[in-house]
Amino acid sequence: MSLPNPDTAETFQVPAVDISSYTSERTIAARAETARQLDVACSTVGFIQVLGHGIPADVLVGLSDAVDAFFAMPLHLKKSYIVEGNRGYTPPKSESLSLSLGLESATRMNDFFEAFNVGTEAQSFAGLELSEDDYGLNVWPDIANFRTNVEKYYVHASRVARTLTTVFADALNLPHDYFEYLTDHSVDVLRMNNYALPEGTVTLDGDLTGMGEHTDFGLVTVLWADQVPGLQVLGREGNWHDVQPIDGALLVNLGDLTARLTNDRWMSTLHRVKPPIIDGTIQRRRSVAFFHDGNIDATIATLPSHLDAADGLAYEPIVVRDHIKAKLAGSQQGKANTAAVREASRVLAASNGYGQA
Repeated sequence: MSLPNPDTAETFQVPAVDISSYTSERTIAARAETARQLDVACSTVGFIQVLGHGIPADVLVGLSDAVDAFFAMPLHLKKSYIVEGNRGYTPPKSESLSLSLGLESATRMNDFFEAFNVGTEAQSFAGLELSEDDYGLNVWPDIANFRTNVEKYYVHASRVARTLTTVFADALNLPHDYFEYLTDHSVDVLRMNNYALPEGTVTLDGDLTGMGEHTDFGLVTVLWADQVPGLQVLGREGNWHDVQPIDGALLVNLGDLTARLTNDRWMSTLHRVKPPIIDGTIQRRRSVAFFHDGNIDATIATLPSHLDAADGLAYEPIVVRDHIKAKLAGSQQGKANTAAVREASRVLAASNGYGQA
């Protein structure tokens, strides 16, 4: 499988990688080829169109139905599910994800999306005495089949994420079970997003942001999304590129912690969401992101095999809890994250003219 050179706008493409060699019984050679393709994708783009994930169609339909049912509720009912921590409902314009990089948008406009989060709870890991401050308690809306449909998808998304970290280990020539030591009580979150502008004709006044430029926090993100424009990723040449899932694919991107492990040889790619507007008309867009963030108490340090990149150790070791806390304080509490120097510099370089959106 040939992969495009991502260094020019004309050839930018998110590579497609079929992981069925890992989701079914296949040969060692087939798995080695999958790992090779994933390594190329991770080191050139950091986003992947993942095929062969094995999620049944009826599970995806159930997820779509659940998303539609929740976001169709009146705003006052959705607001009754606002809770402390990274769970429950997030109203429109209450977050600013660019602040997770320490940046403030020029328009000072918070992101125009609404979301509903569920995730792994402390009680899921009996005997570990984990804190609910780190592993929040879920709230479930009183909607028929909502919890059942979401939990069915959650199980599959978790499986896909863990399959991918197995491929990561093989691609990086690590022990096959390397990531199990970082993820056996992973603080995972499923975020259902709805881009909340009403459908119809709109006149834009300034720069409207669906979700500000950011990198994801953890190890890997598995994204189900509508095939509607809006998601954009920042290429190495400094241009923003539209990305939509191809038929049957999930979009997968690496998070900051995997970039730290590989000393940025694998990329935690900056991305954003612009309002999907076609011929002056806002189009509906939904997405569901499964964030596989690792054990809250794990220390992430650059792999010994990657210490020769960037003149040695580019990142100090960091505890997952501290990293996530700083990122969430930016996006949810308006406190600029001063630790995200590399990511912020890439956004600033793009906005200052070496690439155009």
